[in-house]
Amino acid sequence: MPQFSVPTRRKMLAAAAFTAFAATVMRRSHATNQPQAAEDKDAHPWIDAHSHIWCTDLTKYPLRDNQTVDALEPHSFTDEELMAIAMPQGVGRVVLIQHYPHHGYDNSYLIDTRKKHPDRFRIVGQIDSARPHVDRLMRDMLQTGVTGFRIGPRDDQPDWLAGDGMKLMWKTAAETRQSMCCLIGPSNIAETAEWCVKYPDTPVVIDHFARIGGDGTIRDKDVQNLCNLAAHKLVRIKISAYYAFGKKQPPYLDLVPMIKRLFDAFGPDRLMWASDCHQLIRGTTVTQSQIAATVAACLGHDYQTAVPRAAAR
Repeated sequence: MPQFSVPTRRKMLAAAAFTAFAATVMRRSHATNQPQAAEDKDAHPWIDAHSHIWCTDLTKYPLRDNQTVDALEPHSFTDEELMAIAMPQGVGRVVLIQHYPHHGYDNSYLIDTRKKHPDRFRIVGQIDSARPHVDRLMRDMLQTGVTGFRIGPRDDQPDWLAGDGMKLMWKTAAETRQSMCCLIGPSNIAETAEWCVKYPDTPVVIDHFARIGGDGTIRDKDVQNLCNLAAHKLVRIKISAYYAFGKKQPPYLDLVPMIKRLFDAFGPDRLMWASDCHQLIRGTTVTQSQIAATVAACLGHDYQTAVPRAAAR
C-alpha cells in the first residue's frame, strides 16, 4: 500500500496532463453496450461519468417553469461544445446527466443528443416516481439510452424515498440494470444504505462523494458512513465535483485522505471519475479544473495508474 505524500511539481503536471478532463473511473461495460473501434479506444480511452449539457433552442427544448435563456450558465453548452473540450484530453464517451433545474423531467434534449451519437453517450435521466406505470416508462427509456435515473431530496420533495412509485423504480431497476443515481448529502447515507438492503440487486451510484464537505468540513463520521456502503456490492461512488467540497481551492489536496479511504473501501472498479461539466468551466478556467487530477497523484503510483486505467478494461 503506497504511503501518502505531497506530490512534486512534476508529478502534479504529469497527472494533470494524463487525466486533464477528470476521466471517469468506470468500466466501459457500465456505459455502453456496443464495442468501440480499436483506434478510437486508443485515441479516446476515457469515459466521463457525469456532464450536463443544454442548448439555446428553447422552442424545441423549453426550460422548466418558463425560464428564459438567461437562466443558462454558460449560455450554451451543447454536446459539440462538451466534446470539443473532452476529446483532446482522451475522453471518448460521456454519461449525460439530466439537469432538473433546467429541464425538469423532460429528457428529450439528452435523448435526441444520444440518437446522434449512440456509441458516444449514455443518459442518466429523471422521471416523476409518482406517475402511473413508472416501471413501463423506465423500460421504454432504456431503449433510448437511459441507463440510470437521478433521484434525491429536493426543496419541493424532501421525502425523496416515499411512495409506491419509488419502490417500483428500485424494483424495476434490479431487473433492467438501470442505476439509481443518488444526489444526496451526508445525512441521507443511512437511509440509502437501508434501501440497498431492501433492494440488493439494484445498481446504485452515489454522486459527488455524497456531498461530504459541502459546508467546508470533511467529517470522519461522514466519510466512514460512505465507505460502509462498500458492503453493498452494487454501490459505486462518483469521485467528482472537487470544487464544491472542503476548502474548495485547487489543487484540492485536502480531499486526498477522503479519496484514499474510498479507494481502499471500494477499489478502482467501483469509483467513477467525472468532470461535472458544466460546473467546472463556470467561473473558472479549464486549466484550473484540470489541476484536480493532482489528487490522484497524491495517492502514489499504484493509485494513480489503477484508478484511471480501470476505465479501459
